[in-house]
Formats: sequence, structure tokens, C-alpha cells
Amino acid sequence: MAKQITFVYDGKEYTLEFTRKSIETMEKQGFVASDITEKPMSTLPALFAGAFIAHHKFVKRELIDEIFDKLTNKQELIGKLAEMYNEPILSLMDEPAEDEGNVKWGASW
Repeated sequence: MAKQITFVYDGKEYTLEFTRKSIETMEKQGFVASDITEKPMSTLPALFAGAFIAHHKFVKRELIDEIFDKLTNKQELIGKLAEMYNEPILSLMDEPAEDEGNVKWGASW
């Protein structure tokens, strides 16, 4: 099961998660994970906002920023978000579980 963060804000339950599709959407919107060290003021809130795409893609950025401002223990939160963000990327490179039906490839050099 994918890693998720859940919380309740203003009486509504939120589930944050990253999927391959949500990360692809973030990348198309210009998100670059390696920018975290160079541009933390824009990249860290964007990472948080990106976690809404999988389950709450129609939540306005204003509300997402409001929620982010009110969350406690942000340092641990960012660490968990980074861990969640990496999970779908690592799964992209996983080998298929079973051999039957998989495509084998070869190189000519």
C-alpha cells in the first residue's frame, strides 16, 4: 500500500499521497525535486501542494497554503513528504514480480 498522510482541517478529512501520475503532473507544472536546496521557499510548499493532486486535485492553492501554514512539526512533515514522493519513482524502476509474460530485451552492441 502506498504511503499516505492524513489529517482533518476545518472538518474535512484529507489524504495526501503521491502516485506516478501525480508526480508526472507536478513535473509538467515545473516542479523539480532537486530545487529543494536552491529554492526551498517555493519548492517545499509546492511539494506539499503536489501531495493533494492524487485525492484532492480541485482544492485551491490558497487553501493548501493556509493548511500548510497551520500544520505543526513541518520539518518531519517535509521528510515524510520526500519519502512519499520517492516511493512511486522507485517503484517505476522495480523489476516485474513474475517472469511469465514479461518482455525481454537485448542490445546489439
